[in-house]
Amino acid sequence: MDFRIQVTELKDLHKAECDALLIVVGEGTRPEALGKALGSVLGQALQDGDLAYKAGRCLYLHRPAGVTAARVVFAAAGGTTPKAFRAALSAALALLKGGGAQQLLVACALPGPLQAAHAQLLAPTVSEALYVYRHTKPSANAASKLRRVTLACSAAEQVAASQGLALGEAVAEGVALARECANRPGNHCTPSDLAAQARRLGKAHGLDVKVLERKDVEKLGMGCFLAVAQGSRQAPKFIVLQYRGAPKSAGSLVLVGKGITFDTGGISIKPAAEMDEMKFDMGGAASVLGTFRAVAQLQPKLNLVGLIPACENMPGGAAVKPGDVVTSLSGQTVEILNTDAEGRLILCDALTYAERFKPAAVIDIATLTGACVVALGHHRSGLFSPDDALAAELDRAGQESLDPCWRMPLDDEYDEGLKSNFADMGNVGPRAGGAITAAMFLKRYAGKYPWAHLDIAGSAWKSGAAKGATGRPVPLLTQFLLGRSR
Repeated sequence: MDFRIQVTELKDLHKAECDALLIVVGEGTRPEALGKALGSVLGQALQDGDLAYKAGRCLYLHRPAGVTAARVVFAAAGGTTPKAFRAALSAALALLKGGGAQQLLVACALPGPLQAAHAQLLAPTVSEALYVYRHTKPSANAASKLRRVTLACSAAEQVAASQGLALGEAVAEGVALARECANRPGNHCTPSDLAAQARRLGKAHGLDVKVLERKDVEKLGMGCFLAVAQGSRQAPKFIVLQYRGAPKSAGSLVLVGKGITFDTGGISIKPAAEMDEMKFDMGGAASVLGTFRAVAQLQPKLNLVGLIPACENMPGGAAVKPGDVVTSLSGQTVEILNTDAEGRLILCDALTYAERFKPAAVIDIATLTGACVVALGHHRSGLFSPDDALAAELDRAGQESLDPCWRMPLDDEYDEGLKSNFADMGNVGPRAGGAITAAMFLKRYAGKYPWAHLDIAGSAWKSGAAKGATGRPVPLLTQFLLGRSR
């Protein structure tokens, strides 16, 4: 998709050369500000009740008199916030995307100036509306003929709009990559496929990529990671990506993504219903790749490391069993009470491996627990961190990017549930507070640097008729990293 900025005053929109014109309006929008042709149509529609300044309301016009564009959509926003602007765009794109328009001009006629935060949402909103998965479904038709989307702004708004659009384009590319990786079935996205994707990303964008094989992982002593992988015929891969945009002395930020490319639950096998959705269990890994894609395009002044432990969790004669005790890279022993609590086992070794980079902060991202879905639903990701400043940064980044999270507790009392008679800890605690005890397990391996954990089990994909990956939390992570580069 080709995204552009065009300086066009509201009163001149009727002359704009495009196939379709989308105008976001709302309380405070004066019809006369749009010029005679468009203003009279808008005013009459409001008067006749065919349109109201109410969120989600749209009016489609085909070849209105005095307007160059063949198609015009007025989309009502429920306010002037970026979130309201995004909702209006989404509603209007639902009307336009199936039509014949190839060039769309978007204009914001809400009160106040167009801000960078509004422009930032254009590309992600358009990309989400037009996304069609085709890797294993080549028969799927493209959702739209749209090839170019231009954002109209005044001369005074041009700099802010251009900056916002550039950020939004990078985020859209990152989200698209994350969605595509996570949507692929387990036989099309194995640990080896994930490593190949990382290498392609590195080659295309000048990133350093290293893939540790089973023998390398064994030599390091990643006993927890290897325990999860041992039941599968697919070889585990430990993927290391590096982006260098600042001097080495500046330190590094580290993202750790859970890369379980398919999760049966192992010997503690899951119910058959909806097990197909466990191809999404590498959503954390996908978000790391997507974030690196966005960062590579934006070129911020920071150093970034990505760690992805990738494997399958399968039952079989070689699979790890409930009650087995394994030794992690940190030297701590773990009694595996439930083989379906495997994500924390591969992450704990990655968190220990992260120490070698002397990180300024480490964030792990994982579709970790169903308990987090019960607690927060599908709107917000779960945020866990003992570091108030880091938690505040991530929360702010989530709000700014409209990819929100919610901070959860890490009280010491929750740690009691991980006690074991046969190892330094068990890998699960009581059923109550399961998302918290999972985070407490990870916390035991993250004591040497500022750390945060994002549980994205409820936000990384959708079920039902709209089944598919969301690409979250690429927007949140990208926004956070840009904040650290200022």
